[in-house]
Amino acid sequence: MLRSILLLLFISCLSLRGAEPLRLGIIGLDTSHVPAFTKTFNDPKDPGYVPGGRVVAAFKGGSADIDASASRVEGYTKQLVETYGVKIYDTIEELSRNVDAILIESLDGRPHLDQFRRALAAKKPIFIDKPFSNSLKDAVEIMRLAREAGVPIFSSSSLRYAPEPYAPKLALIGNITSAYSVGPAEFEPHHTDFFWYGIHCVEALYTVLGPGCTQVVRTHTANTDLITGIWSDGRIGIAQGNRKGYKGYGVTVVGTKGVTTVGDKYSYHGLTVEIMKFFQTGISPVAPETTLELLAFMEAADESKRRGGTPVTIAEILRQAGYQSAK
Repeated sequence: MLRSILLLLFISCLSLRGAEPLRLGIIGLDTSHVPAFTKTFNDPKDPGYVPGGRVVAAFKGGSADIDASASRVEGYTKQLVETYGVKIYDTIEELSRNVDAILIESLDGRPHLDQFRRALAAKKPIFIDKPFSNSLKDAVEIMRLAREAGVPIFSSSSLRYAPEPYAPKLALIGNITSAYSVGPAEFEPHHTDFFWYGIHCVEALYTVLGPGCTQVVRTHTANTDLITGIWSDGRIGIAQGNRKGYKGYGVTVVGTKGVTTVGDKYSYHGLTVEIMKFFQTGISPVAPETTLELLAFMEAADESKRRGGTPVTIAEILRQAGYQSAK
């Protein structure tokens, strides 16, 4: 009930703003998504321009122990300030008070829980980019805090919103019996294995199959990892993370009437469209339970690896992370 009331208040505030663009704030200026998203939202001449909001504020962030983060912060900060007139705030709390919606873009998933906590009091809708967190436990806590505060929250990989929608091809192959998703999954020593980059091929797999996985088994070699999941209705989903070699994506889907491939083309545009819709409505297109399950899928795979490739249930991993259903 409280969440519904807060959502109505939020939508009412949007109505009062009329056609005025939403003021967007970015937390973490250390990923290529920062200039890409800002250009999409701020530049009407951009072919992929998404109207409805402008990035007007940012908090630099950055992680000194990850070169891919530390080496980018100043360059992206300079670009946002000089090209788009973005104001840099010294604290997340101050930024949050001066915007209408927030994107947590930090390349490093470890600080996301703390960054979310610091933004929470402003009661603004928040998009959290990948990696959502560095552990399922942190993710469960983020979702709990969002639910209790009535704050809309959304997270997704761009693979969920590919330039070519999945649905038309999937409609031609009958009932889906299995899916095999491929993508890069480089290790990052500070992150839980697939959470760092393998999340994208896992999200593509869940875009096809939806939630409902009950257990996973992981097969590991130096260059390749396979996570095999069994869904409650008997379907099988496999995510292959490539450490070396092929860096592309794609999901081969088997149905009762044929086979097709989806998700082999990708861009940020579809995701940024969904982000803007979310900011305007306060309604996430991806259920929190789905986000948590696909994170549990990856954490269960880690546990399976530690146990020598034995099956691990999603329920066990969610329970260990402290998850309690809101239903």
